[in-house]
Amino acid sequence: AVLITGCSTGIGRATAVRLAQAGHRVYASARHIDAIADLEGSGCHLVQLDVCDEDSIRAAVTHVSRAEGAVGVLVNNAGFAQLGPLEFLERRDLERQFDINVTGLMRVTRAFAAGMADRKQGRIINLSSIAGVFAFPLMGAYHASKFAVEALSDALRQELGPFGIDVAIVQPSFIASGFETVAKATLDSVD
Repeated sequence: AVLITGCSTGIGRATAVRLAQAGHRVYASARHIDAIADLEGSGCHLVQLDVCDEDSIRAAVTHVSRAEGAVGVLVNNAGFAQLGPLEFLERRDLERQFDINVTGLMRVTRAFAAGMADRKQGRIINLSSIAGVFAFPLMGAYHASKFAVEALSDALRQELGPFGIDVAIVQPSFIASGFETVAKATLDSVD
């Protein structure tokens, strides 16, 4: 079974549909289940999962474990970009950027890696970005979060490898996904 976070739009949604059409058992997740209700028609199983909410993550693990025993593949896709000059970002905006893109990724990884380790096999795919290998102005918070995803993934690969768990990174460039709409909205919140 494959669990994908952040399936309400973009890469997560497209990945869920593609894998379900290829015959995989896909658990598509999002903070708001109504945002992914249509994915059921594509063959996906739906799971409410907020990467910032431990109770939500535990409930998702329980739900999937009852049906599958454990997840075989975890795709950590949930994330967003906080735009704006770093010097003007509110502390809460910077913390939210890291809570979703970095700490959220680790919360979900910890929760699902245990079942993979018990089975001595699994794969974790972390969505990073080309923004995780270079930086430019007005996206410093996002770049920093994706640099962190790169480092965490490299460490996890070494730490989880002995337990039969592979860790991979995907570094997309700019794509038409709706991501930019959300990112631009964050710019409006910067004073």
